[in-house]
Amino acid sequence: MEKLSFESDYTQGAHEEILRALAGNNRKPLSGYGTDPYCASAREKIRRQCGCPDADVFFLVGGTQTNQTVIDSLLRQYEGIIAADTGHVSVHEAGAIEYTGHKVLTLPHREGKLTADGLRNYLQGFFSDENHEHMVFPGMVYISHPTEYGTLYTKEELSALSGVCREYALPLYMDGARLGYGLMSFDTDVRLSDISELCDVFYIGGTKVGALFGEAVVFPKGNAPAHFMTIMKQHGALLAKGWLLGIQFDCLFADDLYFRISRHAIEMAELLKKGFSEKGYEFFLDSPTNQQFLVLENKKLEELKMRVGFEFWEKKDEAHTVVRFATSWATTEEQVQRLLDLL
Repeated sequence: MEKLSFESDYTQGAHEEILRALAGNNRKPLSGYGTDPYCASAREKIRRQCGCPDADVFFLVGGTQTNQTVIDSLLRQYEGIIAADTGHVSVHEAGAIEYTGHKVLTLPHREGKLTADGLRNYLQGFFSDENHEHMVFPGMVYISHPTEYGTLYTKEELSALSGVCREYALPLYMDGARLGYGLMSFDTDVRLSDISELCDVFYIGGTKVGALFGEAVVFPKGNAPAHFMTIMKQHGALLAKGWLLGIQFDCLFADDLYFRISRHAIEMAELLKKGFSEKGYEFFLDSPTNQQFLVLENKKLEELKMRVGFEFWEKKDEAHTVVRFATSWATTEEQVQRLLDLL
């Protein structure tokens, strides 16, 4: 029997509606670099969903490329970006931000999240230090929603962070690689319109939410840096066949497809979570999204990984390891049941 795959939410191709849309337009000649009608249509659909008619929307290929391009475009040469010490740009992007000459300034996390109090304390300490002219200045703040631990900011937490950022004139940037799964969680009060109001820039992830590839960067107040397309090109992030991205996002934001498939992943994760709990497995933390973190005894881990794909996360102690199981838009109830039967 084929090995089960729960290691990530980007191990399969794309939703069938997207594949049909791509195939249906394969022979049609279209202008390049995002100037085609499908990119224009996708931008309008995203603006409507965000409630931001003046938003600037750009389509890039992947998450690390997007983070690097956006962050580099907004920082001055002497500035760095604040992130949780578990943040994706801090840990899992191979120094892509530092490669552009900007330091990632890490702060302690609480279940993967920055706190407004922690951010304010850091900023107060920085500017009260008489030697701060010799230090890397904080130039913006990075968060992800969901976080690396599958946790979510509440609207109150996001509002508090946004307030501190505005107090210090720092852009707040949200990494939305898995944004669909955050928005469709059963345990969230944050909507796309809230993110548009409280963040200065964010992206809507497609790669992990049903697209072959692609991320939609949104500057909700029409506040994109000057010549952002040129900056994209400098970073190798401007796709010549931009219509490949436009068609996918145009499809994702037609008939609520993005939200429907995201909700499906959450429903599968809830089934998985219920099954883990009933079988007495220990959770590393309580995640309300498609990423579920278990503590496994090392011997059990070695037995299980012969039959199931899942991801190592971190060592808990000498005898136990934290692992991640991820559902996706493509996960089936049958696959969830097979995993639970193995356990």
